[in-house]
Amino acid sequence: MRIKLTIAYDGAPYKGWQYQPGMVTVQETIEEALSAVAKQRLSIYASGRTDTGVHANGQVAHFDAPEALTLPPERWAAALNTKLPPFIRIMASAQVAEDFHSRFSAVSKTYQYRVITREVMHPHYHGRAWHMPRGLDLAILQQVMEAYQGEHDFRHFSALRGNETEETSYVRHITEACYDQQEDGVVIRYSGNGFLYKMVRILTGVAVQAAQGRMELSQLHAMLSDVEGEYNTAKFCAPAGGLTLQEVRYPTE
Repeated sequence: MRIKLTIAYDGAPYKGWQYQPGMVTVQETIEEALSAVAKQRLSIYASGRTDTGVHANGQVAHFDAPEALTLPPERWAAALNTKLPPFIRIMASAQVAEDFHSRFSAVSKTYQYRVITREVMHPHYHGRAWHMPRGLDLAILQQVMEAYQGEHDFRHFSALRGNETEETSYVRHITEACYDQQEDGVVIRYSGNGFLYKMVRILTGVAVQAAQGRMELSQLHAMLSDVEGEYNTAKFCAPAGGLTLQEVRYPTE
């Protein structure tokens, strides 16, 4: 029986989602809980990795429950939560088709990034927002969001993992890029059919640079259109703590 899990976690205590030898990760922690409930080692497969310090409200993962276990699909959430630390919670569990795959079946993802522009940031946002008290030009920020929408080659808005080849595609389709103004800053939201390594953090870093007058919009447009150009966008990568994976969508939803 294939079980789909919807997962929320505070990413601050973990070295990202992906299992890494000698590191405490979200994947490893959940797999240990799974093994404790199932009384055997089980593997879990997520919709994608999140980096060290990145949070999630709607990460999705799946695993195959052994046939000998009679635990109903909807009860896996409660059973796992008794074995998990308070930084990780399974929000829902459900049976899915045998050909469902949390990563390859996904059709879109939504991320949000919180930027606090108030002079003094409330301590509750520590590790959950980027403090930029200089403020943002919201008219410029809106233009940046509009520029990001649609299909582009985002190679200049991503970092290298080291496994790229000549066939690696950097083309992604951003269906939504917008922001909500808050009393103490903005929450930027991105939805799309996929995101490259550190792409959302670099999109946000570049947007903040432009909205603070440190980058011309013409340079941003060049980064989107000139795939042969040389741009050091790594320096614009926003801190991990402000980023949250909000939702992963599938064709049946």
